Amino acid sequence: MSSAAALVDVTLRSLLGRRRILLMGLLAGSPVLLALLVRFGGGRPDASAVLDNLVLRTVLPLVALVVGTSTLGSEIDDGTLLFQLVKPVARWRVAVTKALVAALATVVLIVPPMILTGLVLGRGDQIGTTLAGYALSAVAGGSAYAIAFTALGGLTRRALVIGLAYTLIWEGVLAGILEGTRYLSVRQAMLGIVAATTGDGGERTPLAPTVAWTIVAVVVILGLVLASLALRRFQVRAPD
Repeated sequence: MSSAAALVDVTLRSLLGRRRILLMGLLAGSPVLLALLVRFGGGRPDASAVLDNLVLRTVLPLVALVVGTSTLGSEIDDGTLLFQLVKPVARWRVAVTKALVAALATVVLIVPPMILTGLVLGRGDQIGTTLAGYALSAVAGGSAYAIAFTALGGLTRRALVIGLAYTLIWEGVLAGILEGTRYLSVRQAMLGIVAATTGDGGERTPLAPTVAWTIVAVVVILGLVLASLALRRFQVRAPD
């Protein structure tokens, strides 16, 4: 097995073996349950509203936060990262591999339940376009969130608290009322991608597609760089 494949295998085992990831799977699947309750409970099915308010704005950031901060942060805390860093593999490769695994795990957890939710609630000929827009947005935004939170988990032990503050306060409150903060928000970038794909901009003027994709690209690149720097600074100490 190659070094990259071994890193992927170790990281996936670490993530999938944790109880929190099972809980995140339940969280990611909660929109499907809501969709079924709405469909068979006599409610008014509205795929866009559920995918926007529940998945993109709430479930996706929380899942990415837990997955991302666990990827490096938990391995640093329990000491398993030490055994990987003593291998003859460049640390930046370790960081990039783990960040990409976190992105993949987030996308796999979010996108299938999102599509199923849309299929349960969707009506009309436009449901295909709606699902495509939200799925594309979830892949882009989920990857950006996960990579950024992976870097954060390598930089500080308070990554979960900082990540919650960012998603709940910065994106949940400030980005909704202060125009300039939209350009520092992954959530607003996702909404811009959705608007560009589906033509539905919601109540506010969405970010232009080029701006939205630029934000995603910057977050991904910066996250990979910071994760690499975090592992480069990490010191392997011999036991006393």
